[in-house]
Amino acid sequence: MLWKIGIVGFGNVGQGLAHILNRKKEILKRRYDFEYIMTFIADPVRGSLYNENGLDLDSVLKEMALKGSLKNRPEFTDKGTLELIEMAKADIVAEATITNFETGEPGLSHMRKALSIGSHVVTSNKGPIALALEELESIAKENHVCLRYEGVVLSGTPCINMVLECMSGCDIKSVAGIVNGTTNFILSKMEEGYDYPEALVEAQKLGYAETDPTSDVEGWDSAIKAAIMANVFFGAKIKVTDVARQGITKITKEDIVEANKEGKRIKLIAEVRKEGDGVYASVSPVAISKSHVLGSVMGPINAVTFATDHLGEVTIIGPGAGRIETGQALLSDILAIHRCYVCK
Repeated sequence: MLWKIGIVGFGNVGQGLAHILNRKKEILKRRYDFEYIMTFIADPVRGSLYNENGLDLDSVLKEMALKGSLKNRPEFTDKGTLELIEMAKADIVAEATITNFETGEPGLSHMRKALSIGSHVVTSNKGPIALALEELESIAKENHVCLRYEGVVLSGTPCINMVLECMSGCDIKSVAGIVNGTTNFILSKMEEGYDYPEALVEAQKLGYAETDPTSDVEGWDSAIKAAIMANVFFGAKIKVTDVARQGITKITKEDIVEANKEGKRIKLIAEVRKEGDGVYASVSPVAISKSHVLGSVMGPINAVTFATDHLGEVTIIGPGAGRIETGQALLSDILAIHRCYVCK
């Protein structure tokens, strides 16, 4: 089967997926019998492209790197994203626009449209999954297509599919982990002697923190991931605002020193656990023993520990951000969809 793929959002993540698909085209064909053409790229800022016979990804990526825009290419179209999704009718749409914590837009509308016309959707966009997962899965089921979202918690490091597929049959008792690399980097630098403002500036300089770091340092990014884990792993219906949240902005160098004296490190921990018949989710700085696996994770790295009935504690450690890393999450979901259809 020749898969027609479209990318919505051609920023770092969208380009990361395109680079992987372009670089590994022959390997994917040989290893997985996976063949594709990229029929459209939708990005109102950088330029949208459409070619029903397939875009030349190598040429597109070179032009993007050289000019930062696709608006002068012959395949350029001024059609809006929703119109382009409907017109192209791709087999798989990769939705990689920026997360909106409040409304999920525009990604939510993109996913609704793609699923409703019979396109599979893979996404790294946390907003729609946190706010409207039940609705989106219902649309997918009605139209006999897949919705997959591996990249919304730990980027390319396996998390969601590891639990739902590789750990099928296990009961998850609790989840606790470092799900934001920016804050972990800042806390690691503070352990080296930086105070909070200095560590934040260093994180911004290296590209780990945004110019406005509020989402990371106030715990919102971790909270939305905690809500997703609560809903996906525990069947809860938790909103981001239901997550008890405290960021790291009030952590001082003195706090770091005191924890160190006790053989501990402060980490921003997202936790989800069952409490009676309910599910509780929180994000807060926690002093963890350096001997604990989560206490040993330093720098812009993520780690999550799952407490289970059959396997005890299972911990996954890896990168939680990056264009290629998140592109890998989208690719893994695309290949999972491909395997489903090959096995039919």
